[in-house]
Amino acid sequence: MSILVTGAAGFIGSALCRQLTARGDETVIALDRLGYAACLHSLPAQAVFIQADIRDGTALDAVFARHRPRAVFHLAAETHVDRSIDTPIEFIEHNMVGTFQLLEATRRFWGGRGRPDDFRFVHVSTDEVFGSLDADEPAFTASSPYRPNSPYSASKAAADHLARAWMATYGLPVIVTNCSNNYGPWQFPEKLMPLVIQKALAGHPLPLYGDGGNRRDWLYVDDHAAGLMAALDHGEPGGTYLFGSGREHSNLEVVKAICAQLDQWRPDPVGPYARLIQFVTDRPGHDRRYGIDPSHARRALDWQPRTDFADGINATIRWCLDHPHWANRDYHGARLGLIPS
Repeated sequence: MSILVTGAAGFIGSALCRQLTARGDETVIALDRLGYAACLHSLPAQAVFIQADIRDGTALDAVFARHRPRAVFHLAAETHVDRSIDTPIEFIEHNMVGTFQLLEATRRFWGGRGRPDDFRFVHVSTDEVFGSLDADEPAFTASSPYRPNSPYSASKAAADHLARAWMATYGLPVIVTNCSNNYGPWQFPEKLMPLVIQKALAGHPLPLYGDGGNRRDWLYVDDHAAGLMAALDHGEPGGTYLFGSGREHSNLEVVKAICAQLDQWRPDPVGPYARLIQFVTDRPGHDRRYGIDPSHARRALDWQPRTDFADGINATIRWCLDHPHWANRDYHGARLGLIPS
C-alpha cells in the first residue's frame, strides 16, 4: 500500500513524509513540482519522489495508475501572503486550479477502483480562511464562517470549498484540516521565525509589521504532521479538524523570544539583538488575530500538541544555527507585498 503526499518537498509536507516513513508500514509517494520554497534534502530517503505539477491532470493520472495510493494528503500550495499580494494569479492557478485537477484525478482513480470506502483525501488548509478575530472573540472552530482577507487566504478558502463539494457531489471521501501558524526546522527563510534568526545573526534590522501586535496561534510542525496522520487514521469523511496549540503570541513576543535566546547562544558584542527590532509599514489586509480551538481534534482524533512554545523556538533556533547555509536559499529578505501608491 502507498500514500500520496502533494507538496511533499515543502515545509509541512516534508515533515509529514518524515513521520509517515518513520512509521514504516506504507510506501510514501512524495510529489512536488519543486517551486522556489521546496527542498529535496528535507525529504526522507525512503520516500519515492516524483516531480510533477498538480495542475497537470495527465501527469497525475499516471502517478495514480502506477502507485495506486490508498490515501492522498494534499499540501501543495502557494502559501506566502505577501507574495499573494504581489502576484495573486499564481495563487489562483496553484491553489484553486491545482486543487481542482487533483480532485478530478483522484476521483477518476477512486471511481475506477470501485469507489472503495476506506480511501481518504485529506485536504490540508489554513486558519487564515476564517479571517481576523477581534480581541474578545472566541477562537476559530470548525463551524467558524469563512472571511478570507488576502488573495492567499481567498484561494485556500476556494480550495476548501472545492474539496467539500467533491464529497457532497461525487462522494469522494474528503477530510478537511485547518492549521495555525507552523514553525520549526526546514522552514523557508521568508517566514517570520527563520527570517528573524537570519537577519539577527547578520546584524540587520528585524522588520515587524505595524506595531507588532498581530497575534497568532503557533504550532510546531511535527505536532501538525502528527495531527494529519491522526486525521487519516481516525477522521471521518466529511469531517473538519482544526490543529493548533491553543496558545497565542504576538509577533513582537515571538521576535523578542528569539532575540533573548540568541543573546544566550550567540551573543552579539554590539548589544542585545532586540535593539534591531524595527517597526515597518503594515501590509494591506493584515489580519489582527488568529486563534484556534483544537479541542474537537483532541477528542475525536486522540491528538494533542506535544511541543511547548519555548522548546519549539529553541529547537528552531538551534537547527538554524546548525544549518547556516539554509538562510542563503534563493531569498535575501527583501520586502514583499507593498502596493505602490
